Formats: sequence, C-alpha cells, structure tokens
Amino acid sequence: MSPRYHRSANGAGTVVAIVADVMALILGLWILMYLLDANPGNALVQFVHDVARWLAGWSRDLFTFDEAWARVVAGYGLAAVVYLFIGHAIARRMQRH
Repeated sequence: MSPRYHRSANGAGTVVAIVADVMALILGLWILMYLLDANPGNALVQFVHDVARWLAGWSRDLFTFDEAWARVVAGYGLAAVVYLFIGHAIARRMQRH
C-alpha cells in the first residue's frame, strides 16, 4: 500500500471521528439546554433542538420515565453514546487499514 493512500485513510477516519463527536456534542448541548430551561423562542435553541430531535429520532421516546427530564437525558444521551461508540469504532477500523 502506498504511503499516500494510507494517509488518506487516516484522514477519512479522523473525519468520521469528528462527525461522531459533533453529533454527540449537539445532543449533549440539547440535553444541557433542556435541563437549564433554555428559551424555546431563541433561534439557536430551536436549531439545536431540531437537529438533536432528528439525530435522536430512533431513541427519543425509547424510555418511559415519569419525569420529562429523565426521558430527555436517557433518550438523547443514549443516542450520543451510540454515535460516539460507533463513530470512533469505524474511525479506528479505517485507520488500521
């Protein structure tokens, strides 16, 4: 394998890891905004909520805790952990080859 090809594979793995980190950051930011009762009329809060809702569409209502904050933390937090785990696993695999 040529060194040039190997370098691009490492770069691709880095990009995958960064994308996973950004996805988890957005989800974590929404959890923080929710817990701190951020203003839902603010454009930034709306944007983060919309993106987080899309990213966590598969896990958002997975848990049925009585408290709303627990549902948000569990549902969005699970998505963040899964994206980090899978994204970094893929990145490591890409960097090995």
